[in-house]
Amino acid sequence: MTSKYSIPSLDFGSELVGTLFEIERLRADIGTGTTPADTYVELHRLFDLVMSVVSARIEGNHTTVYDALDQIDTATRTGEDHLREISNIAETARFIDQLEADAPLTHSFIRELHKRTVGGLMREGDPTPGAYRKQEVAISNSAHTPPTWVTVHAEMTSLLDFANENRPMHEQMLQIAIAHHRFVWIHPFRNGNGRVSRLLTYAMLRKTIFATRGHSALNPTAVFGNNRDAYISALERADGLTDSGTVAWAEFFVRGIRDDVARLVQLQQHDFVTDQLVGPALDSLRRDGLVSSEEAAALRRTLELGVVKAGDLEHVIPGSASHRSRSIRALLDRGLLQQAEEGPRFYRLSLSRGPLAPRLIRRLDTLGYLPKMLADD
Repeated sequence: MTSKYSIPSLDFGSELVGTLFEIERLRADIGTGTTPADTYVELHRLFDLVMSVVSARIEGNHTTVYDALDQIDTATRTGEDHLREISNIAETARFIDQLEADAPLTHSFIRELHKRTVGGLMREGDPTPGAYRKQEVAISNSAHTPPTWVTVHAEMTSLLDFANENRPMHEQMLQIAIAHHRFVWIHPFRNGNGRVSRLLTYAMLRKTIFATRGHSALNPTAVFGNNRDAYISALERADGLTDSGTVAWAEFFVRGIRDDVARLVQLQQHDFVTDQLVGPALDSLRRDGLVSSEEAAALRRTLELGVVKAGDLEHVIPGSASHRSRSIRALLDRGLLQQAEEGPRFYRLSLSRGPLAPRLIRRLDTLGYLPKMLADD
């Protein structure tokens, strides 16, 4: 048995090393694309919801991604547990986005992730949100017995020390893979460990390959959502804490990260977003009679520029300024536009909510962006 927190020695010619090199090549392209920042932010939020559905699906929540899109904003008000679980994960990811990317990972941070993730839940809640367990636990359908609760704080201290180490770039993916597995291995909470481990992975991605690149991390859907059984099996391979088991898990992990980073790089290309993703979704609105020709032109212009003011739409919404204002207000009221962060008179497409969101999900599925776990939705 090797140390829980050592980086295994790798064969230079192995598949794992080759995949790590691929990630390094892709990393150089992060932040260099042409997609307007406001458009990318909305796509990021849409992926946050997809990842939240995937994370809940792994735990047995069968809410479809379309139901989540349609009902997630009412989750807190209605108190429906399956929607609240997804909403909690998405809101916790947004909480992570608000933190400084280089902030150290701490016990209080981990406990806050747990508190936010399980808070208010019944079926998938925890009687002590935000507190490490003080009892022995077993993992369903797993041969692994987590360490005694007496050692959880010490085990988590060792994990956090490792996760906060400043590793060279070629070791960072292995560091994140090991931290993800060791968290689940420790099982520090009575419930919610899987969801928190995936959010921890997201936080660590922000600190490493996405640091200083000017773009938010893409939640790693390919790692966790393409095959639940393969994900669980790969984690279990590492439970013996051997180099071979850890490498097997890392191979599974880095393949998924590579696939997601490749998709992220593609989403940074405005031509791809316009021609393959958002543009076809806008065309379908017009084809189905849900927007007029004038409105479709206004939405296309917004897609082209990323953020618009009323004056930017003068040629596609001709007539008086008051007419343009009424047209923009109608698009806002129908959830097709939203106020941009630049100010109250700046607008961007609403891609993560509203009529465009389910059409984008269908396009993402067609383009192979959605994990297989959501194939039947």
